[in-house]
Amino acid sequence: MDIRSKVIALIGAIFVILGIAQVLVEKLVIMPSFAELEHADAATAMRRINYSLERALGEVATSATDWGNWADTYRFVQDHNDAFIAANISDLALRQLNINALVIVDENGEVVQSRDLDLQTDRPLGLNLTTYPALPSDFPWRANLRRGTPARGLLSSNRGTLLLAEAPILDGNGHGPPRGMVIFGRLLTPVVVEGIGDQAQTSLTLLPPIAGAPSEGIFESDSSTGVYRTFNDIYGWPTARLELDVPRRITAQGRMAVGYASSGLLAAAVIVLILLVVVLNRAILRPLELVTRHAVALGEDKDLTTRLDLKRKDEFGVLAREFDRMVERVAESRTRLVDQSYEAGFAELARGVLHNLGNAMTPIGVRLATLYDRLRAAPVEDAEQAVAELLAEKADPQRQSDLEEFLRLASREMAGTVRAARDDIAVITRQTTVIQTALAEQMRATRNEHVIEPVRLTELLAQSLEIVPDVCRQRLTVDSDETLRRLGVVRVARTVLRLILQNLIINAADAIRDAGKDKGTLHVSAEIVHDAEREQLHLHCQDDGVGIPTQNLERVFEKGFSTKSPETNHGIGLHWCANAIGALGGRIWAASDGPGRGASLHLLVPLAARETAPIAGAA
Repeated sequence: MDIRSKVIALIGAIFVILGIAQVLVEKLVIMPSFAELEHADAATAMRRINYSLERALGEVATSATDWGNWADTYRFVQDHNDAFIAANISDLALRQLNINALVIVDENGEVVQSRDLDLQTDRPLGLNLTTYPALPSDFPWRANLRRGTPARGLLSSNRGTLLLAEAPILDGNGHGPPRGMVIFGRLLTPVVVEGIGDQAQTSLTLLPPIAGAPSEGIFESDSSTGVYRTFNDIYGWPTARLELDVPRRITAQGRMAVGYASSGLLAAAVIVLILLVVVLNRAILRPLELVTRHAVALGEDKDLTTRLDLKRKDEFGVLAREFDRMVERVAESRTRLVDQSYEAGFAELARGVLHNLGNAMTPIGVRLATLYDRLRAAPVEDAEQAVAELLAEKADPQRQSDLEEFLRLASREMAGTVRAARDDIAVITRQTTVIQTALAEQMRATRNEHVIEPVRLTELLAQSLEIVPDVCRQRLTVDSDETLRRLGVVRVARTVLRLILQNLIINAADAIRDAGKDKGTLHVSAEIVHDAEREQLHLHCQDDGVGIPTQNLERVFEKGFSTKSPETNHGIGLHWCANAIGALGGRIWAASDGPGRGASLHLLVPLAARETAPIAGAA
């Protein structure tokens, strides 16, 4: 797929994603917000219903208070005169008061007078409240008789829910002592419920309470939002459930508005998409295609004489002109490189070999000097003199015993010296073999491709560490990461990579020394990197030494560049490493957070083949 198709597909995908995001926002954010508004509206309507219900209760309580604070009622609960009953407690009185039940109770809770009436049929209702000779012992308002306080609430009866209110019976001037209470009740009939709903400007329905259901809640249908509330009576038991439906006009209007907005946005998106594709094709994709085609043509026929010569004033024009100048410089450089490569190759190889041999010879020289000092310190002459004295004429027995003890101690010391010398010679022999192998590899490199061998990275690191000077090993701890063992066997130019690792270990030890530390760590990890053409081994070497200044991160690989003393370094170590790994088809680069914060060296080496299974017994 070319870049034009990719760009068009990417832009189309972006618009599709934006469209999906818009749909999700509409469904998950906008439309639910409309539903929340309707829920809030429904909750407000229920609050209005609750307020209207309180108003209805307040009307009943006001009538009860008027009757309770009436001198005639105050005298009636004392003398029970029939004239009061005939004049005031009648069906007409109940109809005028708009109540269904009237109960007068004395201070002992005994019912003095009661009456009920169906206001629709003018017939007695037969309410159980009006049939009691006295208030039940568990009646919640019995305590109000003693305190003379009013109360109101709902009461479940045999004919439905009553809006109930009571007021203390006083002397007409608001004084006591209370002589009892007047109880008024109004049935919560459909007509009353409709009136409450009208006051709240909504449709209201009275339903029986549902056992176990929440006391209030909201529910939805396609056309309306419902809200309900269950009211408890004065005993605390559910007595009535009021439910109202609010039409979902907000959601309907919101859905219509969102639909119009989505249609407009979709049309705008299509227009923008078409314009964007046309502009991108004209301003970017077509010039990029010309540059790409020219670059591919140069790569195929290697004719560095052709030029792009793109007549534009924008960035593509600048790129085309710079590309033409770059091709011209490459042509000139290739001509010079062909002339110089033959002579430079041999000189560079010799310098690299000398540098690596110098690194390898240093530990041999140190071990030989140590061996020489150890052998010179051995008591050889003293032992010979003691033997000669023992072989001479008999000496004093005490002197003879001392000489024999000295010979035993000298023999033990010389035996240890011989064992240590044997170990040193074994190490020197191995190091000499390494040098011989490196020389042989360098000789083959002058004629052939590098030898590719299967190696374990842990073993390769150990071999590299073995041929560095002892002082470097004493100063530096090499921490091989678990990733080296997990990679198992890889196929690389073993000798070249070992020499490169040797250089990196020595440089890390010098960085520890330059940081003023007695001991430091070099952490080595590895991974396999895949690209479109091949697999490559990525080695990461991280030390905690003096670090590399940012301006020197690239220069450390230049020929002749070094931050070390000229007496100990000639600036060809990392330069040789860069050349050697470049010859293998890889690359090397450095990274550091700055002076005093350590440095990282990264090696990227092509793999001829890869074996990932860990080998049993791998280090």
